[in-house]
This record gives sequence, structure tokens and C-alpha cells, in this order.
Amino acid sequence: MRIGDVYRQSRPGLSIEIFPPKTEAGDRLLYQTLSQLTPYAPDFVSCTYGAGGTTQQRTIEWCRHIQQDLGLTATAHFTCVGASRSELRDWLKTATSQGIGNIMALRGDPPQDQQEFQPAVDGLSYANQLVTLIREDYPEMGIGVAGYPEKHPEAASAASDLDHLKRKVDAGADAVFTQLFYSNDCFLDFRDRCDRAGIGVPIVPGIMPITEYARIQRITSMCGASFPDELAQRLAAVQHDKQAQYQIGVDHAIAQCTELQENAVAGIHFYALNRSDACREILDALGHKPV
Repeated sequence: MRIGDVYRQSRPGLSIEIFPPKTEAGDRLLYQTLSQLTPYAPDFVSCTYGAGGTTQQRTIEWCRHIQQDLGLTATAHFTCVGASRSELRDWLKTATSQGIGNIMALRGDPPQDQQEFQPAVDGLSYANQLVTLIREDYPEMGIGVAGYPEKHPEAASAASDLDHLKRKVDAGADAVFTQLFYSNDCFLDFRDRCDRAGIGVPIVPGIMPITEYARIQRITSMCGASFPDELAQRLAAVQHDKQAQYQIGVDHAIAQCTELQENAVAGIHFYALNRSDACREILDALGHKPV
């Protein structure tokens, strides 16, 4: 199923994001995670790759496993980092030869040794250029792009960030998947602003359940997402109790998703961090029982 078709269904879409592990133990854990989430019939599973495209071949391998062994639809992340137009087209050719029909098109973060993003020689500078390249060469490809309810950390303003997003959509993106957020007001305001800007594709909220407070603090500090004071205080009070942190995080995600569904979101995209327990608890609470 292509990304564009997912959000034409009569029910909200469900998608789950994973990353390629770096160890055999990580591989085994992810196999277990995906086996436990498969019965919930996600519309697709997206697979990231590391900064600078360091795991791009592993991304294709995991997408192939998702589709061939688990019978689910895969979406491969794809960035502009460190590749010429020719190399980008070569990767797309390899991906499509493996049956990948959906791409999450991103500019990508600069490698650790670079302060700012620098395009490769004859490369691309922006995600909208990548969407254009994909759409020109593979017009039937499903394409998702990233959106930032609290703006991209590098954007000069929320208005300019929205302009960038519109360029990605106008280039041919089928849906927007948001960065994580912990206040639904941020998402609902962002969706309204997208509507006023003429961004007519589905805006899908990205949910990362809090399973460990310190880890989420690191992630939100990098991506610029805010953290509600009341939630932070509750988590800080149990900072030495991982199970209590986990339960607070899962309960918050259930409340978030319930309210989002009441506000007719197109679907929910879970950042699973390669674990299934939190996602399964949330989906069960939402009435999304395994089949």
C-alpha cells in the first residue's frame, strides 16, 4: 500500500517507526518487537538510517524483511546527506528493485563533524528537491515528509518553516509526519496553520511514548520540542523509578492519542524506539486490538 492510499481509508492510519540496530542483540530485539506489533496490522513500518546515511543498506535489508517475512508494507527513510544526484538515483534504483514503494524524504542531519548542512558535490540542499527527484523518476512512489509543530531547530521562524513544508508538499509529498510533541495544542495549532497555508495533504501526528525520562530529555533538547511543566514535574519526582516513569509516559501517550482521535487526526505515527511494550499498551487502550 502506498502512503497516499493509507489516508484515503475510512479509518485512521497506523504506522510505526524503527531504526536498524547496530548489533546482533539489537537485531534479535527488533525481530521480537516487530513480531509482537505485526498482529496490530500497521499500515506501514518506516525504517530510518543513521546520520550521513551510515546504515542505508541496512535500511533496505530491514524493509525487505518487513515486507517479505512479516507481510507488512515498509517505508524507507531517504536523505540528501553525502550523496550526488547520481548516487541518490542509484540508491532509489536499489530500493525499488527490492520492492520498496514508499519513501520518507528528508534533508537529513549533517554528519557529526559538520556544524551546518553542506550538500555533496552535485547533491541536493533541501528535502523538497529530493521529493522532486523521486517524483520525476518514480511517479507512483508513496512519499512522506517531515513537519515540525514547534518549527525545525534551524528555521528562522515558524512562518518560514511552514513555507519550507509547503514547498515539499507542492513538490509531490503525499503526507506530512510530525516531529514528536507532548502537548496536543502544539499539533492542533500546527494543523490549523497548515490548512490556512493551503497544505492539503494529511498531517499525521508523531507520538514517542516516554519510557525513560532522561532519554526523552536528550531527544527533546536536540529536536526543539517543548515539555509540559506538569508532566516534567511528575517524571522528575520518580526519576529513580524507571517503571513509574514508564507508566506515566504510557498514560500520557494514551491521553494524547485519545484526544487526537477525538480531533479527527488522519492517523498516528509511533516512534517505537525498537520496543513494543509501550505501543502495545497504547493501542490496546485505544481499542486497536491485535488480529
